[in-house]
Amino acid sequence: MMINWKGVYPAVTTQYNDDLSINFDATQHMIDTIIKDGVDGIIALGTVGENASHTREEKFAVLKAVKEVVAGRVPVLSGVAETTTQFAVVFAQECEKIGLDGLMVLPGMIYRSDEAEAIYHYQQIARNCNLPIMLYNNPVTYGVDVSIEGMKVLAAEKNIVSIKEATADTRRISELFSAFGDRFVIFGGVDDIALESLMLGCTGWISGLTNVFPKESVAIYKLAEQGRYAEALEIWRWFLPLLRLDTVPKLVQCIKLCEQLAGRGSELTRPPRMPLTGEERVNVERIYNEAVARRIDLSKFNID
Repeated sequence: MMINWKGVYPAVTTQYNDDLSINFDATQHMIDTIIKDGVDGIIALGTVGENASHTREEKFAVLKAVKEVVAGRVPVLSGVAETTTQFAVVFAQECEKIGLDGLMVLPGMIYRSDEAEAIYHYQQIARNCNLPIMLYNNPVTYGVDVSIEGMKVLAAEKNIVSIKEATADTRRISELFSAFGDRFVIFGGVDDIALESLMLGCTGWISGLTNVFPKESVAIYKLAEQGRYAEALEIWRWFLPLLRLDTVPKLVQCIKLCEQLAGRGSELTRPPRMPLTGEERVNVERIYNEAVARRIDLSKFNID
C-alpha cells in the first residue's frame, strides 16, 4: 500500500464551547490556520484531541468536520482509541466510509494488553478495513511495547504501513530501520526528542506543540530534511522548554493553555481534565511567555 506521509503532522485539539459541547467552527478554523502555516498532515482525535472524551457520534461528527475543512490539502488520519478490539474495528470501518486517509491505531484502552494481545488487536483492525494504518507504539503511556519481533509479525499486514515511534528510546528508530529497511514509514512521536528522531531517519514528526508554533515546527523539519542541523538546532534549543510540556500527564491542558495564550484556541477541556491552576498554570505561562520574548526570526534561514 503506497502512501506519501512525511513532514509535520500535528495531533490537533478539539475545541469546545463554554458548556463543553464541541465548537465545530472553532475546530475548523484552528485546522485551516495550521494548514496555511505549512503543516503536512493532520491527526484528529489523538490524545491531544481528547478522543476518549467523546461519544462515538461526536467522534464521527468531528472527523467529518475535519475532512470538510481540510478539503484534500493534506492527509487526515484519525486516532483509534477504543476499549475493545470489536469497537476499534467498527470505528475503523466508519472512518473508511467517511473517507479519511488513514488511521493512527492505539492499543485497547483501560485494559493493559500484553504484546501478544496488542498484536492481535492491530491485526484485526488491519484485516477488517482497507485504510492505511500507523501503529502508535507508546509503552510509556499505554503499558505495552510491540518489540522488533512483534513488528515482524505485523509486517505481514499490508495496510500496516507506518509506526509512530514513542518508546522514548531513540535506539529503537535505528533498530526499526535495521530490521525493516523502508517497509514502514516511521514518525517520531515524542516531542522533546523529535530533532534526534529526524536525524536518525524518521520521515515525519507527530507533535502537540505544533498546534501553537506550527511555523517553527515546520522549519525544524525542513532544515533537518536538508541536513542543515546546526540551523535546526538553533530553533530546537529555543523550542525545547515548550516541547517538554508534551511529555507530562497534563499535556492536553498544557497545550490548550498555550493555544489560548497564542490566540489559536481555547484552554477548555472535558473533565476529568480540568484547567491548570496555581503553580502548574504559572509555570506554563512562564515557559510560553519566555518563548515569545525570545522568538526566532525564521526568515533568516531562507527555507524553501
